[in-house]
Amino acid sequence: MRIWGYFRSSAAYRCRIGLGLKGLAAEQSFVHLRRGEQRDPAFRTLNPQGLVPALETGEGVITQSLAILEWLDETHPEPAFLPGDAGHRAAIRAFAQIIACDIHPLQNLRVLDYLRAEFGQDQDGLNRWCQRWIGEGLMACESILAARGGSGPFCFGAAPTLADICLVPQVFSAGRFGVDLDPMPRLREIHRICNELPAFASAHPARQPDHEA
Repeated sequence: MRIWGYFRSSAAYRCRIGLGLKGLAAEQSFVHLRRGEQRDPAFRTLNPQGLVPALETGEGVITQSLAILEWLDETHPEPAFLPGDAGHRAAIRAFAQIIACDIHPLQNLRVLDYLRAEFGQDQDGLNRWCQRWIGEGLMACESILAARGGSGPFCFGAAPTLADICLVPQVFSAGRFGVDLDPMPRLREIHRICNELPAFASAHPARQPDHEA
């Protein structure tokens, strides 16, 4: 397998965590989003959207991080990213999709570049945009977990699931944009516990070969 990514991409970060939890090795190739390498025709052939991640497998190329993670879960069932009965799995998916479908797209580089180019926003304006939407979304996640109660150090029990895989990169991004996480003690504690696991720690952007300060 080969994974195409960028050290700071939240979506690629999710996939690195997933590979680590499954104990799978994948060759890494890098697409420098700040330099526009995602627009290169060769990469567009691989992924017509020009986005990362993209996972090359013996079955072809898979794009979209949630699709990649569910493929990993189906082809390598242990440990399960979506354990439990249908209702439990639906709750995990819903939590993950709040992050991957509602929060993350609004902080995506192409959205921020558009706000800068078309609406004249400086970095302070971009930060305030991200603080609004990331903060609102993560507060919803905090409320969901508080309402569920339950035991276990992770979002949905005693082991990391798709929910934790999505949460940790989003908390990292929240820090980058100065989001106030003080009202979210449960999320902060889950983030801390996850990062004590090798699969999460080794996937951190600062530990990637293409990392830039």
